[in-house]
Amino acid sequence: MEISSNTNSSETPQSSFRYFVEDYWDIFVGIISVLISFYLHKSGQSGLATLFAAIAIGCLSITVAEIAEILSSRLQEPYGSFVLTLSAVVVEIILLYIILLQALQNPSVVDTVKGGIISAVIVDMNVLLGLAVFLGGLKFTEQQHNKETSSAYTTILFVTAIALLVPSLLNEVEHSKKVVEEASMLIAATLFVFYIIIVIFQTKTHTHFFQSTARSRIFRLKRKMAENSNSDDSIGNNGDDYIFEKFNNLGLILSIFFFIAIIAIGAEVFATDGIKIATQYGVSAGISGLVIAIVAVSPEIMTAIKAAKNDEIQRVVNIAMGASTVSILITVPVLMILAYASGIRFVLDFNPLEIGALLLTIILAWKTTDDGDTNYFEGIAHLMFFVAFAIIAAYY
Repeated sequence: MEISSNTNSSETPQSSFRYFVEDYWDIFVGIISVLISFYLHKSGQSGLATLFAAIAIGCLSITVAEIAEILSSRLQEPYGSFVLTLSAVVVEIILLYIILLQALQNPSVVDTVKGGIISAVIVDMNVLLGLAVFLGGLKFTEQQHNKETSSAYTTILFVTAIALLVPSLLNEVEHSKKVVEEASMLIAATLFVFYIIIVIFQTKTHTHFFQSTARSRIFRLKRKMAENSNSDDSIGNNGDDYIFEKFNNLGLILSIFFFIAIIAIGAEVFATDGIKIATQYGVSAGISGLVIAIVAVSPEIMTAIKAAKNDEIQRVVNIAMGASTVSILITVPVLMILAYASGIRFVLDFNPLEIGALLLTIILAWKTTDDGDTNYFEGIAHLMFFVAFAIIAAYY
């Protein structure tokens, strides 16, 4: 007993500090970065201000994702992934809207925002899904998920991409601005109605389409973890000190909105100085959109990689495709409403590269996930597609 006591007392200070850093580094780095970016913004140092604002957004988005993950763990699939993707899209909408406000002084910013909407899907479906499938495939050789999930989501995304093609086609055949605007509004309204139907389909009538099948090894892993839980109690207790674990569901929701409010401050600096830098150095709207998407999606990428390494590929598919679906079906209508309320003309006339890349991404995702099995080669295929898109976006 005496030896055990001495061992515990000698380990406690170091272990406590390590766990504290692991649990809360994102909050401290995020808040400090927001303060630094705000100071640099006031000092006229746009480049550094944009960099620290991006760091702040990324870190605090990780915090939001972790809190949302705690909330989602208390729910069954697909509700868990639904909470994760919805919290992420709120951050995305705030970031894109604050950038969109710069269009009052620089109308070309609208193209950057439209690029950001499509790029969010490109990043979700190629970087997030690609990295997670690649790393999961290296660890487990093959991973299995419910093929009905990818079938449903790719169908949804394909129909959505065709819908977004309508205003673009009308613009290409030289219809009046009024016609393109009216078509954009009708498409945005249709997308929102479509989303409501999807939510009912996903959470009420066909929840089994979005849940792990009996083939997945995650069920065996969970059973094994449950059997060993008693022997692991002493180790597991170290994680129980994470303050957000002690919050009830309402407390978690309020915490998410609190950190989103801080993210909005960083987004203001990121938008103002970032657009200034992009204009100064002639950065294309495509690359600017990719940067915005990567900053917004980075927490989801980390969550998906963690899930893949735990052989939870079903969750990866839910996050990647669910986030892509929400990124279009919610972001587009909400941004249109906010844009017109702010006096900004925002229509859905995406360029051929954006629509083409979106359609090809959906087709690639359909081909790599339709059989319910994934491996590292399929992950590489998505990453290669993203690299090719980034190169074209840089010169388009």
